[in-house]
Amino acid sequence: MLEELKWKVCGLKSAKDASVAASCGADFLGFILYPKSPRVISLSEFSSLQGELPEIPKVAICVEPTPADLSAMDKAGFDFFQIHFRHDILPARLQEWSQAVGAERLWLAPKLPPSEDVPAGWLPLARYFLLDAFRADLFGGTGRTADWAKFTRHRRAHPEQTWILAGGLNPSNVADAIRQSGARWIDVNSGVESAPGVKDPAKIRAFADALRARAAGA
Repeated sequence: MLEELKWKVCGLKSAKDASVAASCGADFLGFILYPKSPRVISLSEFSSLQGELPEIPKVAICVEPTPADLSAMDKAGFDFFQIHFRHDILPARLQEWSQAVGAERLWLAPKLPPSEDVPAGWLPLARYFLLDAFRADLFGGTGRTADWAKFTRHRRAHPEQTWILAGGLNPSNVADAIRQSGARWIDVNSGVESAPGVKDPAKIRAFADALRARAAGA
């Protein structure tokens, strides 16, 4: 039996957009804490929204945080931690993150050049791995379509991990992405926006409809 499709709407900045995502069936809400992102939200801004947010898991998206950063995010009420990082970072940093929040709450999102795969030594440190399109000057959020074949290779080689597909997904291509990659966990951001950080309810609904149609077809 195929695993149920799960999806996260990322780059949220308002309770209104979060509520639309939840009403359409999103499983996770993503909030970007990276200062260089056009969709950045501060911890204080997130905290001010907490009482208005739907009761589904919240994911903190950050770049190479310190243990103190992760502790502050944890105290702010995040359930999971999606960490973007350079592929050649010292392994001790990954171990530090895993120990800080636990492997079951950690989503590792390495910035992998086309020729690089996820090293086997990383696998015990996190339950979740998010693969996005590569761009040398950005940590995620590229808006480009990821390498679906590379994703498939990782998913098949390491089925004990949960593999999350990101990168340029939208209502018109997500069904094809799932068909080609076998992804069961999906991350969407710019593909359901009218502007950076402003979600389009019609696009979110269309994305959810595309997922449901694909799941029914599968």
